[in-house]
Amino acid sequence: MTSFLRSDRSRGVAIWLLSVAVLVLAMVVVGGSTRLTGSGLSITQWKPISGALPPLSLADWQAEFARYRAIPQFRLVNPTMTLDQFRFIYWWEWSHRLLGRLLGAAFLGPFLWFAVRREIPRRLFWRLGGLFLLGGLQGLVGWWMVASGLSERVYVAPERLMIHLGLAFALLGALVWTALDAWAGWSRQTLPSAWGSRALALMGAIYLQVLLGALVAGNHAGLVYNDWPLFAGHLAPADYWAGGLWATVAHAQGAVQFNHRLVAYLLVVAALATAAGAWRSRILPAPAKRLGLGLAALVLFQAALGIATLMLRVPLALGIAHQLTAALTLGLAVAFAWRVRRV
Repeated sequence: MTSFLRSDRSRGVAIWLLSVAVLVLAMVVVGGSTRLTGSGLSITQWKPISGALPPLSLADWQAEFARYRAIPQFRLVNPTMTLDQFRFIYWWEWSHRLLGRLLGAAFLGPFLWFAVRREIPRRLFWRLGGLFLLGGLQGLVGWWMVASGLSERVYVAPERLMIHLGLAFALLGALVWTALDAWAGWSRQTLPSAWGSRALALMGAIYLQVLLGALVAGNHAGLVYNDWPLFAGHLAPADYWAGGLWATVAHAQGAVQFNHRLVAYLLVVAALATAAGAWRSRILPAPAKRLGLGLAALVLFQAALGIATLMLRVPLALGIAHQLTAALTLGLAVAFAWRVRRV
């Protein structure tokens, strides 16, 4: 048995963390589906324990539907919705919350098991505790986001959606990095810092693009300016400026789409340059070179997928695929940044 007091690695812990990361990916997919189907406000109460059970009788369904009919989204967006239609959006949101509960259990249970068996590398013990707290914070932020659409808005606040999605992607990246640390142990030799800094900068830019994409989603900005590469025939949207910095950066449909496109172009150039540099490098090991090439290919694919999603006005399948590929791209960027720092 490996003791966290004697060993700096545990492949069992690594496999568990990667499994939790897969659950986070599932959360991203179901969360994206919930948003794209307009289901995110269907459950108007936050009940962390009792809310695990869905309505079990017709009376329960009618009570849930009555609570939904009391919010602005029903009155202003879905005034003709029937109970059967409500059930459809309810199941999406319920499934998203159920996955969140399963994610917490999938983390806490094995964590306690590995801790009791003293199989967690000591250097990772407190980091894993931080990951658990980050997951709990994600649940709280999720309700904070939903609450923004229950009284005065018909959808959730875009900036709260950005924070909610940003925390999910931060959790995903931290899980991947920690799993790699658990699998390989301490680095016996560290490569020059220039490559590590370059890879971390690319990873940070990809994360920034995720946040900008969340603002596009929160503002439904994929439904405007559906030509490419221009904006209704212009190089930039005519309504970019919304009268104030925050209103423009966070709430103007033209601005958030323009910013998302611009960073996408920069990312493509940066990813290709990084991959070319990695391939020519004499100090990077072959696995790091392959990761760099794979990351560049995935960034290119994601850019093309984003263009198709925009020009087709965000069909459900492409919208989900675009969000999933964003998560996979960040995960690969994390693996590349981790790998180039080690021999």
